This record gives sequence, C-alpha cells and structure tokens, in this order.
Amino acid sequence: MKLMFLRRWFSLQWSFQGKIFAAFGLITLLSIVSVTGIVYVNMRETIKHNAVTSVSDSIRQADESFNIMLEEIDRLNTVVVTNKNTVIDTIMSPNEEISYEWFQEQKRISEFLSGLVNYKPYISRIAVVGLNGKVFFTGGPWLDRTVLGTPMLNYMLLNGSRHAYFKPEGTADAITVGREIRYNRETVGIVMVDLDYDFIKKTYGVKPTADSMLYVLDEQNGYVYQPESTPTSFTPSMETVVQLKQKLAGQGNAVEQKINGKSYIVVSRLSDYTGWTTLALIPLDSLLSESTRIRNLMAEVSIIVFIVVLIGSHQVSSRTTLNIRRLRSMMMQVKDGNLSFPKLEITAKDEIGQLYRVFISMVEELKRLLEGIRISEKKKREAELTALQAQIRPHFLYNSLNTIKYMAKLNGVPNIEEVSGSLIELMRGLLGNSNEFITVREELDYVFSYISIVKYKYMEPIQVHTEIEDDALLECRVLKLMLQPLVENAIMHGIGPSGHGGYVLIRVYEEAHDLRIEVTDNGKGMTREQMDALLGTAGTEETPSRFSSMGVRNTHERIVRMFGDPNGLKLYSEQGLYTKVEIRFPKLQRAEESDQEVI
Repeated sequence: MKLMFLRRWFSLQWSFQGKIFAAFGLITLLSIVSVTGIVYVNMRETIKHNAVTSVSDSIRQADESFNIMLEEIDRLNTVVVTNKNTVIDTIMSPNEEISYEWFQEQKRISEFLSGLVNYKPYISRIAVVGLNGKVFFTGGPWLDRTVLGTPMLNYMLLNGSRHAYFKPEGTADAITVGREIRYNRETVGIVMVDLDYDFIKKTYGVKPTADSMLYVLDEQNGYVYQPESTPTSFTPSMETVVQLKQKLAGQGNAVEQKINGKSYIVVSRLSDYTGWTTLALIPLDSLLSESTRIRNLMAEVSIIVFIVVLIGSHQVSSRTTLNIRRLRSMMMQVKDGNLSFPKLEITAKDEIGQLYRVFISMVEELKRLLEGIRISEKKKREAELTALQAQIRPHFLYNSLNTIKYMAKLNGVPNIEEVSGSLIELMRGLLGNSNEFITVREELDYVFSYISIVKYKYMEPIQVHTEIEDDALLECRVLKLMLQPLVENAIMHGIGPSGHGGYVLIRVYEEAHDLRIEVTDNGKGMTREQMDALLGTAGTEETPSRFSSMGVRNTHERIVRMFGDPNGLKLYSEQGLYTKVEIRFPKLQRAEESDQEVI
C-alpha cells in the first residue's frame, strides 16, 4: 500500500497535474508565510511603537503634573521669602523662646504658613528656619533647631538662591524644595516645603506591564523616584541606570537595550523645569507576550489554511487536467496506429477544447491522406505493371531499327535509311542515356536527328542553321531535350502551316556569365494570347508535341524549377514575320557543377 502511494506520488510529481498542484502549494505557502510574517512583524512594531508612545505620553503628563506642583511650591516659597512683617521680622526679632512675645510670633507665623498650605494635600510640611536658631513649621514630622548644620540645610544654603530640590539619602518619604531668606543682602534663614512621597508615587506610577520599572534621577544622578523592588523582580543597579541616562542623552528618547541578557525598551525624558531625567524600562518579553500568543494562533491558522488549500488545489488540478488526460489517451492510441479509437468527447470551450477539436480534425485529415496514399499506391502498382507489360527493351528496338536501316540500304532507299538512323540516335538519347544533363553539342545532335526525320513530312525544304559564339560553349551542360521541343514547335506550328518552307536559326552565346540560346523561325508568328498559352501563363492546357514527351511549357518549368527566376524561356513574335524563343540558363562547364546545381 505504501509502495503504491509512493509510485502515485512520484508520477504525480512529474505530471502536469503534479506541476499545477506543486505550483499552487508553493505559491500558497509563500503567500501565507509572507503575509503571516509581515503581519507579525508589523504587529510587533506597532505594539512597541504604541508602548513607546503611551509611556512617553504618560511620562510627559507625569512630568508636567509634577512640574505644576513644583511651580506652585516655588510660588509659595516666593510669598514666604518676600513677607517682611510676618516672616523676616519674626526671624530677626530678638524675642527669646518661652516668652509671651515669642508665642505671639509663633502663632502668627504658624497661621500664615498654615494658610499657605491649606487644601494642598501634596505638601506634608512647610518650615521656616532662621540661621539664628528659630524654627517655625506646620505639618509633620517634627522639626527643631537640630536641623542646623545638617546636609539638607547646607545644600539649601548653597543652592537656594532661587529654588533647591533635595531628597535625603536613604529616605523615601519626601522631597524638600527650599529657598533662602535674605534681608539686607544677607541670608537670614531658609524656607523649606516637603512634598508627600505618596503623591510622587501616584504621579510616576506608569506601568504598561506588571514588571515595568520607572526611575527619576536628579542632576546629580541621585534617585528622585524609584520603583519598589520585590524578591522576584529584577532591579538594575544604580550604575546601570546612570549609564542608560547618559546613553539616551545623545540617542533620542527610546532605544532597545539588553540588561543582564534581557531585552528592554528604555524611554527617557528630560524635564526642562527641574533638570530631572525620567527613565522607563519596559521588558520586551512581557510587552510582546500577547503578540507571541497571536503569532502561535496565526501559525496554527496558517497550517490549517495551507492544508485546506492543498486539498482544494489537488481537486482543482485534477479537474483541470482531466481533459488533458483524455486527450493524451487518444493521442497515445493514434501513436500506436489506431485511428478508429473511441472518441472521448470534450465539450470545454477553453484552449483544451480547441486543442481537442483541432486534434480530431487532424486525425480525420490523416485518415483521408492515408486513404489517398493507399489508393495512390494501388494505382502506382497498376501503372508499374502496365509499364512493365508495355516496356520494350532498348536493344530489341535498336536491333529492329538497324534491320530496317540495313534493308533500306540493300534496296537503295536512302531516305528510309536516313530516317531510321536518325530515329536510332534519338531513341539512344532517350532510352540509353539516363543523365538529366548533356552537353550543348549532344543537344544539337538530337535536334539535327529530329530534323532529319521530320523534313520528309513537308514538300518544301526546311533549313536549320546554328551560330556558336565560342566553340567552348558546346561543352557546357544543359538539360536534356531542352532545344528539341522548341525546334519542333517552330516547324510544326510556325513554318509547316505556311506550306512554302522556311528556316530555323539556333544561336548560342554567353551573356553576364549565363548561357543564352535563341531559336528563331520565319514562320507565321503568334499573338500574345498564343504566347501566353504556350508558356502556360494564361491558364490554358499545354500545347502537345508530337515527338517529345515534354512541350515548350515543360521546358520552361524544368528550368525555373531547377534554377529559379529569372531563368527560363521568353517569347518574342510578330505575326507573319518571325517567332523567337530565348533561353536563359546558368553556364555549367563540368558534370560536377551540374550535379551540384541539381542538388
């Protein structure tokens, strides 16, 4: 069973149906793979582009929201540092703690600060710290004069000419925004506002996937915000995040980067207001997990579609080649010689149907031709039998004519002797010489033998003259019995009917490397219609010759058929004056040349 299947498969491969099936399958496979691949790649790129766009927009919105809060805090700080009566005078006041005046000042500045931060939930504390040790604040946590000399206060004093942003190392609860308080061109204190870190986490809580990470770094490459790490999550080192920040500073806002062997899309944004850099790390595996599932689904669907197309293409190719197989079966029977095979009707109107009808007509024509050949062969065998029965051996005919010639000589009848001798020479040329080409000299001898026979038919003498331009032309090769029909026609139809004799001039000369022969008589001449009829150009029957088996028209056709135009015969005549036949013929000097021309 398996062997039969393999045989059928290999035969199908090399058949026309197999080629159609393979072509359908290959085109379908390439189409499915191409479409699936293009869709999958475009889908991946679209997902990555949408993720980058979404994260970039989210980071931009978070940065803008955060900047709004910072701008409002900066305005609050500006209000504080420019308030002389409540803030600066209180800081510069000589009143000591635990005094009535100090309590009044504490109450007044606390109410002022509370009024500034009311209804601002993102501010956890606002404080005014004098360099003289006075500390006023509202909110939490607690703050006292121990803040003096701390790194945070020193940073504010160093960078707070306008605004300073500080996040204490190792803490994750606040970011402090401060500004120095100046009086008489001297720094007298610091106003500080702490942002609630929960608001920062909510603002930067951008997570396109569950394992995405977002970092905010200040200008000193310190963390302003970083995601909370879990035991199962991967957290890049501070050095890696700083390197990414520096790398993206010159490459745009989104790149693909491998971190610890894992691919990430890294999106960055630099805040023009704070100078902070926001970095978002999105794992490609998590981002494209849905595309992987869709890819697998597309692969399964593609396989199912490919199988269905293969089955359909097999059916289509089988139905398409059915008529071809029928036509092939009929052709094989014709090849085996069976022309009466049963015809499998093909009614299709397509090219196969047209081919079937042409093939049937060709078979019918072949049958007709074979029948014609059969009839022709039968007639040929009958003709051969008739020719065989009617054939007289040449030596028997020669002996009989020689006997007549000898008896005429014995009885003193020279004219019969002459006619018998001339007839012997003609018969020897006709029956004894099988060559198609002879010399001009031999052809003229046949003509004079013919004249010797036919002159006794007429009462008046008929003179035949020859003009040879060069004796070497007598050795040129010409077609056998080419001149005799022309001379015969001149005597029988030109001179003979006049009843008063005449002459025939045969002129042989060379012109333009061709052999030219002219046969001119002084007979009654011919009309144009008679000349056309003689050469067969008017569609009339050939004028028969009484001796030669070939007439004037046959001579012309033999020359044209063998050597082509413009060779052949041309007729010139005037009634009552003359008729001239001009023969144009290639000059052939050796038998080898004539044989080559015949081939």
